Amino acid sequence: MLIAGEASGDLLASELVVALRGQWPEARFIGAGGPKMVAAGVRLAFDLTQHSVIGISDVLKNLSEYRRLFNQLLALAVKQKPDAVIGVDYGGFNLRFGHAVKKAARRYRPEWNPRIIQFVSPQVWASRPGRAKQLAKDYDLLLSIFPFEKDWYARRAPRLRVEFVGHPMIGRYTVEDLQLSFRQADDGSTANAAEPAAVPPETAGVVARQNALLLPGSREGELARHLPVMLDALKLMQARLPDLQANMVLPNVSLVRQAKSFDPTGRLKIQAGSLAHALAQADVAIASTGTVTMECAFFGVPAVTLYKTSWLNYQIAKRIVTVKSLSMPNLLAGETVYPEFVQGDATPANIARAAVDLLQNDARRAQIKQRLAEIVKTLGEPGAPKRAAEAISSLFP
Repeated sequence: MLIAGEASGDLLASELVVALRGQWPEARFIGAGGPKMVAAGVRLAFDLTQHSVIGISDVLKNLSEYRRLFNQLLALAVKQKPDAVIGVDYGGFNLRFGHAVKKAARRYRPEWNPRIIQFVSPQVWASRPGRAKQLAKDYDLLLSIFPFEKDWYARRAPRLRVEFVGHPMIGRYTVEDLQLSFRQADDGSTANAAEPAAVPPETAGVVARQNALLLPGSREGELARHLPVMLDALKLMQARLPDLQANMVLPNVSLVRQAKSFDPTGRLKIQAGSLAHALAQADVAIASTGTVTMECAFFGVPAVTLYKTSWLNYQIAKRIVTVKSLSMPNLLAGETVYPEFVQGDATPANIARAAVDLLQNDARRAQIKQRLAEIVKTLGEPGAPKRAAEAISSLFP
């Protein structure tokens, strides 16, 4: 049984299912997730990605619906008695579900003794670190995608088995994606592949148009809060740089429809999917702080990150979040690689100013690209889903 509640988790779960079939060709998969899990052969009770929300206030508004979905999944688990229950990211929901399954299974032992697994650590290291002890009580295995997490858990919850399997993004993209995105310079530095090694005579003197990529998030609430700010920032940027081109990538068609309502003139190209191709052509990204910042880092794209939430969510978060940045590349680097603007600081003027600086400051762009390349090197080798599947299979001697 696999549970994923967001577009990024849906993709991770689908890749894990493919890898698990390599371990157990006859395995059956059930759970809740999205279209990519369906394509991988998972029989879903419902599409949980359609119910994705952010923060405590949004959860409270939808509490009765989440309780209904939670209980429906728990009843399915008790009925089907899966050998393994795997939460894929989506920590707020999955940690509670793992605990509930562990509790329910006690009534059916030895008939049912499921292994409880979490793929992608909940960010307990960013807020409420005491939850690590509860994880150790409920979970048989935590599959980590960031290198620092295993040592962090070893110090706080030594009973919890944690395996760093690497970041699933490494190896996900094709050689063509990478060739389009990067070329290797003679001095060993990286640069955009879109810049030709030699300028053809017919294009001499022509200045290439720069491209800005907007990445507002993967939830309706994120779009509602981020898009107005991003679009106003883009207007300011284009006033400074009239030839600046822009487009936006979203994970699904329903979000594209929502985004187009913010841009009724249709001047901005908005598409669902093909993020790798868009990143390969981007000179700068304006992105929500989230999973997509790591994809920006992987493709070496300088970015300005932002995050806005409700007043209540922000008041709660600023009291419990202990990390200095919400952007994972900054956390992994231990410094501000990507300029970040949160809540009241996430203004069109601030974002536009930082993005224009990234577009015009060649020395800073080169420094950022080099730092991003160093970060990516720490994320492991290709094959994270396969290593995750092997770790899961080791729970069943």
